Amino acid sequence: MKRILLSVVLAFSVSSAYSQQINERDAFLNRVRSLCGKSFEGVVTAGRGNDDFSKNRLVMHVRSCDENKIRIPFFVGNDRSRTWILTSENERIQLKHDHRHEDGSEDLVTQYGGITPNQGCDSIQMFPADDYTRNQYPHTANNVWWITINDKEFTYNLRRIGSDRVFTVTFDLTREVSAPDAPWGWKD
Repeated sequence: MKRILLSVVLAFSVSSAYSQQINERDAFLNRVRSLCGKSFEGVVTAGRGNDDFSKNRLVMHVRSCDENKIRIPFFVGNDRSRTWILTSENERIQLKHDHRHEDGSEDLVTQYGGITPNQGCDSIQMFPADDYTRNQYPHTANNVWWITINDKEFTYNLRRIGSDRVFTVTFDLTREVSAPDAPWGWKD
């Protein structure tokens, strides 16, 4: 009887251990949430971007962290038009690019991005272009965005598969900078 009871307890313990595996998606989002309220300066480390990126200060501000949504404005000099939005939904993470004009209205090119195909890892998430992006902007159909995060760096990356288009901005998480003004279109 003791042997049967021990076998049942052991089987239950092993089963519980497997059912409590780390949810990589949530671990990644929690790493990003740990930066909430903080701002960091970045530099282009791959690709060229455009002249605005090479001539201006680049700052990300993890400004808003709700249970299912994280908003990260990305400033290029005085241009406050860009916000990355990470939304946790249906066991996946969606990345959207919200582009605004100074008056707060949406830019003609906005709300594009992708959805993770799986749980990803706690330090990297990949976002292949979603249906909306492919349909609205056919030239971006082969885009894959990804974000990496560790104790020292946060990177935002873009690769257009089948071309030499690549772009990476690396932010130094060891040196917090002053928070910029609100991005265009935000009501604080």
